Amino acid sequence: MLSSKIGGIGFYVPEKVVTNHDLAKVMDTSDEWIQERTGIVERRYAERHKETTSTMGAAAAKIAIERAGITAKDVDFIIFATLSPDYYFPGSGVLLQRQMGMNGIGALDIRNQCSGFVYGLSIADQFVKSGMYKNVLLVGAEFHSCGLDFSTRGRNVTVIFGDGAGAVVIQPTEEEGKGILSTHLHADGDGAEKLAYMNPGSHAGVHVGTEKYGYPEQEFGGMFFTPKMFEDEDFFPNMEGQAVFKFAVQKFPEVIMEALESNGYKPSDLDLFVPHQANLRISQFVQARMGIPDDKVWNNIQKYGNTTAASIPIALCEAWEAGKVKEGDLVCLAAFGSGFTWGSALIRW
Repeated sequence: MLSSKIGGIGFYVPEKVVTNHDLAKVMDTSDEWIQERTGIVERRYAERHKETTSTMGAAAAKIAIERAGITAKDVDFIIFATLSPDYYFPGSGVLLQRQMGMNGIGALDIRNQCSGFVYGLSIADQFVKSGMYKNVLLVGAEFHSCGLDFSTRGRNVTVIFGDGAGAVVIQPTEEEGKGILSTHLHADGDGAEKLAYMNPGSHAGVHVGTEKYGYPEQEFGGMFFTPKMFEDEDFFPNMEGQAVFKFAVQKFPEVIMEALESNGYKPSDLDLFVPHQANLRISQFVQARMGIPDDKVWNNIQKYGNTTAASIPIALCEAWEAGKVKEGDLVCLAAFGSGFTWGSALIRW
């Protein structure tokens, strides 16, 4: 029976390192405050006007393609996961396609934020298992630093995020019990506004539950900036940290166990767990609850911050390069993010 596997993997992070001390120069924060709450020490920022989400994605993709033993011409489908595209539209998938000379093949953009890579992996898995495609390029890339609030007001969000990209090539395999064993995807829109970037948007005056979002006094509604948005500084990401943390530490263990139990495994069978790098405290809480030892977990949020859709492929690639992912290893990926969305994937490497 045909299965899919990760045939090649690569990542790219910008050269510019931004430390917690750097952020403390522009907002009321400190290295101690940030590390205590998030575990982050530094992050990378892309070079504006020279780098974009798609160029970073292409840099990671080139490495993944080379490691897969193919060329760009062999790729027959692109999946691009990001919440920070180059343009509002079109998506970054076609821009990457143009940069890499892969014109003519399909390019799918997905918007599942921190769960984007796991969602994309599930989509790629179905395409390959069905025999529709042989080489699917899956990219997760983010350029967060161009849209953050670098003031004390925005510090709770801004200190968390960084820029970067990761990519994998998904290919078919006929080896029994190898490759992507299963993927598990979930969502709960009731918490959509707990972690969101709502303006500018088309929701002016819309009631959600008992709350009202948007600007009903706008004559034309919609997807453009208004004076009131500038007055309220309502064009930056918003996060209710406690609500996100509470939901994440509940759903992370559930979806990990779903992946393990679906394949007849338990946490002690894992060789490596790679969580989405949302917050080191969340990862440590989940790890302790699952009873997974330190040497079987890969965290790199300390160096890169939360790179959203890019965080899992960056971490997985780093782990692979460090020799922590070997042939035959059982690897679990899991993510939780805005939407709320969450998911997991179990892989026999």
